[in-house]
Amino acid sequence: MVTRERTPNHRLAALVSECRWVSHGEFARAVNRAGTEAGFKLKYDESAVSHWLSGTRPMTKYRQVVLEALTRRLGRPVTAFEAGFANQPDALPTSTDTVAGLIDLGSMDMDPSRRGVLGAGLYSVALTIPGWPDHIGRFERLRTDPHTRIGMAEVQSVIAMTERVSEMDDVFGGRTARPMAAAFLVNTIAPYLKATASDEVRKAMLSAAADHLYLTGYMAVDERLDPLGQAYYKKALELSLAAGDHLTYCTTLRGMSVQAVELGHGSAALRYANSAAAASPEAGPRMRAFLAGQQAHALAQIGDRSGALAMLREAEVAMEQAESKAKAHGSYDPASFSYHVAQVNYELGDREGAIRALQHSEKVRPAVYRRARVRHRAMVAEWQLEAGRLEEAVLSWHLALDDFPHVQSGRADDRFRTMLSATLPHRRNPHVRELLDRAWPLAPRPACQPQRRSV
Repeated sequence: MVTRERTPNHRLAALVSECRWVSHGEFARAVNRAGTEAGFKLKYDESAVSHWLSGTRPMTKYRQVVLEALTRRLGRPVTAFEAGFANQPDALPTSTDTVAGLIDLGSMDMDPSRRGVLGAGLYSVALTIPGWPDHIGRFERLRTDPHTRIGMAEVQSVIAMTERVSEMDDVFGGRTARPMAAAFLVNTIAPYLKATASDEVRKAMLSAAADHLYLTGYMAVDERLDPLGQAYYKKALELSLAAGDHLTYCTTLRGMSVQAVELGHGSAALRYANSAAAASPEAGPRMRAFLAGQQAHALAQIGDRSGALAMLREAEVAMEQAESKAKAHGSYDPASFSYHVAQVNYELGDREGAIRALQHSEKVRPAVYRRARVRHRAMVAEWQLEAGRLEEAVLSWHLALDDFPHVQSGRADDRFRTMLSATLPHRRNPHVRELLDRAWPLAPRPACQPQRRSV
C-alpha cells in the first residue's frame, strides 16, 4: 500500500509567521473564540495547527472561522487561497439582483421559524467598504414593473414608517420592532424599488430604503445578531450610494463603527469612522461631532491617548456649533457626547471620570430613550463596583431594573447577565441579596447566540 504524502502548507506558515503569535496554541485559541461567535464549540489546540501546517485542511464548515481568526490578527482580508486552503483564487463575484437580495434578507428576519438561522455566520472585521467618490450613483438597472408606478407619496410613506419604527425601537428595543421593519422591507419597499418612477422619485425611494435598512441593521445589532446587522448595513451603503444620499452613507458607516467598537474591534471601528469622516467634509456640525466622538472612542480603545483626546475636543467644538437636529435615529446631542467622554475615559483608565460623564449623560438624556437608560445605568453600576463602591452600584442597578422589563434588547440582556455575574462574589451582602431577589423574576430567556462583549 502506497501512502500519499501531504505537501506542507507554506502559504499558511507564512501567514502564521506574519501574525507573530507566541505559539500555535494561541492561534488555535483565536480560532476557537471566533468559532464561539459563529455558534461552534471548537476545541482546536496546537496539534490541529500542526496538522494544518503539514497540509491537512480544516473541515469546510470551519474553514471560514480559521480565515476570520487570521483576518482579525492581521487587520486585512485573508482568502482561502492565500491560506493554502484552496487550490485557486476565489472566482470574481457575479452580479446579483439587489432587490432579490433585500427580499431574502428580510424574509429570513420576519419568519419566526427561521430565527435560528440568524445567529449563524461570523462578524467580519475586514468588510470591503464601497467608497463615496468611487461608487456614488452606481446601481444596476432594475427591471421595472410596468403595472406599478410610484410617486413622492409612496416615498413619504416609507419615511414615515421608518420614523415610527425608530420611535418604537428607542422605547422598547430592537427585538420588538425589527420583525415589523423586515416585513415592511419585503412587502412594501422591495416592490416600490422595482416600480416605474421618475428619476427624482427613484432616487428618493432608494434613499428612504437605505435609511430603513440602516435602522433595521441597527436593531439587529441591538439584538446581538451581529452578522445580520452587518449584512443590513452593507445593503444600506449600497442603496445610499445609488441614491447619492451622503447623510445615510455616513450614518451607516458610523453605525458600523459603533458595532465594531462594542465588539472590541477598535481598529475596524476606527477604519469605519475615518471612512465616514473622509466622506463628509461638508457635513453639518452635529454629524461632525458624532463622527469625531466615535473616532475618539475607537482611538482610545486601541490605546491612542493623544489622538482620542484631540478628537474629543473636536467633537466638543462641533457640538457647540450644532444648531439643528439630524434624523430621529441618527441624532447626536449632549447626552451622546457625554457618553463618548465616558467611554474614552474608561478606555484610558480614568474610571471615576467615566462614571461622572456617564451619570451626566443620563441626566441630560431625553426620557424617551428607555433602552439607553437601562444599558447606561447598568454600565455605571459595573464601573462603580470596579471602583469598590458596592452600595452605589446596587442603587444604580435598581434604577436600571426600573425600566428593564419594558425593553426587549439583546444588549440590555447582556447588561443584566453581567450584573448577575458581577454580584456573585457579594451575594452574602444583604443589599445584593435584595437586588438579586428583585432581578431573578425578570431574567431574560437564553439568548439565541453566545453572549459577547458589548457596551
